[in-house]
Amino acid sequence: MTRAAVLTGIGGCLPPRAVSNEEIAAVSGGSDEWIRSRTGIRQRYFAAPGTATSDLAVGAGEQALKSSGDPYVDTVVVATSTPDRPCPATAPTVATRLALSGVAAFDISAVCTGFIYGLANAAGLIASGSSTRALVIGADTFSSILDPTDRTTSAIFGDGAGAVVLRAGEPDEPGAIGPFDLGSDGEGRDLITVRADGSEQRLTGLPAEAADRYFAMAGKEVFRHAVQRMAKSSTTALDRAGWRRTDVDWLVAHQANARILNRLADELDIPRERAVSNIAEVGNTAAASIPLALHHAHTTGMLRPGDQILLTAFGGGLTWGSSVLTWPETGLS
Repeated sequence: MTRAAVLTGIGGCLPPRAVSNEEIAAVSGGSDEWIRSRTGIRQRYFAAPGTATSDLAVGAGEQALKSSGDPYVDTVVVATSTPDRPCPATAPTVATRLALSGVAAFDISAVCTGFIYGLANAAGLIASGSSTRALVIGADTFSSILDPTDRTTSAIFGDGAGAVVLRAGEPDEPGAIGPFDLGSDGEGRDLITVRADGSEQRLTGLPAEAADRYFAMAGKEVFRHAVQRMAKSSTTALDRAGWRRTDVDWLVAHQANARILNRLADELDIPRERAVSNIAEVGNTAAASIPLALHHAHTTGMLRPGDQILLTAFGGGLTWGSSVLTWPETGLS
């Protein structure tokens, strides 16, 4: 029988400092009511000076490893758009700090779809026999690339990390991840972007415009693409799994904003109350979004053994991806 990647541990990490809508509005304009009505967010968390993405990734990874009951993995995947440095990757640093020196470790860059892409990579390594246990972390510190005066972005994003541990198992056992649907469309790369400080800008020989060093997003176009792409990708993943939409107990989608979550649930004919949401408390945490939402649903007792879960995300690239799993019956302390 083909080997499958089975979820056996989960963890999350948020910075200590909660940032209210009032604090955001004092710099960018608007108000608490303006932000809530458009995003569903009431607060988010920002990393303190001196904190790096790897710090949050290590925190989430430690918790996931402890939850799994085994401190060892042979593969570490970190999904992030805000690495500690442009070079090298952040994953080897995270692995070493977790006392996992010598293991395979690499980054995935797919913005808010990064965690799904990371799961797919880890699942493929396990299926091929190249890995037996993998730690997949989604971690971002978007506060480091936000323009605090731009209320269309500064009000939405927050910092955080979420992680899962996968082990080799069988496709029909609870916790098995997959099948997957992944996609991209580079024609939309300007819709979600940081224009400066890559080779494209540096090799012009011209200094970067100040605004180009900040994250930028075309909100209306992103909304439309996000709903359409996630709905189609979700349907494909469900079809590959042999699931009907009515089989889904929980929709765990990228926490882009509350309106996108509601529209997506409607498109998929999944009751809105079955869409897991923690966006009000943590904002849009990019690659950390799905594992943090899963961790929230687990720790609050929403998830029960045997629950069938649909995962789906959309992000810059443009990228999108979906998968499914049945919540495991044991473990996950």
